[in-house]
Amino acid sequence: MRATRLALLVFVSGCAKYAWAPPRLDLRPHAPIALVTFTVENAQGVLHEVATQRFAEAALAAQAGIELLELGDAEAVLAAVGEPEMGPRAAQRIGTEHAVPAVFVGHLVVSDVKPRGVLPPFGGPHVEATVSVELTVRLLSTATGGTLWSRSARATETVGEVGLSGGRPYFGAEDPNAAYGRLVDHLVSVVTYDLRPRRVKT
Repeated sequence: MRATRLALLVFVSGCAKYAWAPPRLDLRPHAPIALVTFTVENAQGVLHEVATQRFAEAALAAQAGIELLELGDAEAVLAAVGEPEMGPRAAQRIGTEHAVPAVFVGHLVVSDVKPRGVLPPFGGPHVEATVSVELTVRLLSTATGGTLWSRSARATETVGEVGLSGGRPYFGAEDPNAAYGRLVDHLVSVVTYDLRPRRVKT
């Protein structure tokens, strides 16, 4: 009897119908959207640049036809609009300067860094580190400066080819994919979830 119930459940599950639901955040009403290179805390190197590029690729892949205006380094953008931080006034000034209705900004925080030396079978020694990284991305209205959307993700990974500079990790490997690509991909996948269509049961 139990086996019959299980077979019936599997059959019903197999007959379930699915459809594609639109993304929770539709970017089309906000396009073209400016993108400021993410900032990073407690680390040096190119981690924030790699994360920004992966985020841009994921956003463009999720919603075809939108346009991202990549503005570059956050400090340079703030200096150009005469603001000390990426707040409401800065968002409004970016809108005036670049004629965009919204801007993506992001911030990475690196913590719990635990480095260790590794002696591989071939080649010289290098440093790996277990690190925790939190990524927060916001979509700001350039009309009001208010937050239209925000999402965060946190991940802990062992990453390779990490240097230390002033006691802080330095993410500057020649091949980010090999060194910390999995970490960045996970963070970006989580924060862009709302941008992708979803398969739902009907």
